[in-house]
Amino acid sequence: MGRGKIEIRRIDNSTSRQVTFSKRRNGLLKKAKELSILCDAEVGLIIFSSTGKLYDYASSSMKSVVERYKKLKEEHQQLLNPASDIKFWQREAASLRQQLQYLQEYHRQLIGEELSGLSVKDLQNLENQLEMSLKGVRMKKDQILTDEIKEQNRKGHLIHQENLELYKKVDLIRQENTELQKKVCGTQEANEASRSSHSNYTFSNGYDLYAPVHLQLSQPQPSKTDTPAKSMKLA
Repeated sequence: MGRGKIEIRRIDNSTSRQVTFSKRRNGLLKKAKELSILCDAEVGLIIFSSTGKLYDYASSSMKSVVERYKKLKEEHQQLLNPASDIKFWQREAASLRQQLQYLQEYHRQLIGEELSGLSVKDLQNLENQLEMSLKGVRMKKDQILTDEIKEQNRKGHLIHQENLELYKKVDLIRQENTELQKKVCGTQEANEASRSSHSNYTFSNGYDLYAPVHLQLSQPQPSKTDTPAKSMKLA
C-alpha cells in the first residue's frame, strides 16, 4: 500500500509540527549541501523556526552569498526600470564625492593642516596613525638597506673568489717562467762548457785543430843527390 498524498497546510498539533520541521529541515540542509557539491553551485540557505531560531547553510560564506544576491537583485531591477538606474548612479557619484572629500581632509590632517576642529582624542588617534606609518616606513627602509648590504656582500664574495683564481693563475705563470729561465740558463752553461772544451784542442802555435786546411800544388825541386849520379855516368 503506497503512501497517501499529504495535504500541504499548517499542522495544528505543535508536537507534530515540531517533528515535521526537524525532519524536513535536516533534509533541506542535506539537499542544499549535495547541490553545492554535485553541481559546483554557490548555495545559501536560511531557515527561521516558528520560535525564531536560526538555521543556515552556505557553500562558501553566507555574507558573500547575501552580498552577491543583493548586487544581482539591484542590477536586475535597474534593467527593468531605467529611472532607477539613473538614481543608482547618482547615489554612487554622491558616495564617491563624499569619500573623496573625506580622504582630502584626512590627507591635510596628516600633513598638519586643518587641525583646529579636532578633539584631543582625534589628535591622539592621528598621532598614533602617524607613528604607525612612520614605523612602517622605517621598517621598509631598513629592509631595503639590509637587502642592499646582502647584495654587496655577495658581490664582494664573488670578487674575492675571482681574485683568488687570478692569483693562482699568476702564481702558475710565475712558476712556468722560473722553469723556463732555469732551462735557458742550463743551455747557456752547456754552450759555454762546449766552447771551453773546444779551446783545449787548439795547437800551441796558434793553429786551430778544427780550422780548415788549404792545400796548394807547387813545382818539384831537384834533389841534391841527383848531381853525383850524373857525374858517375859521364865517367
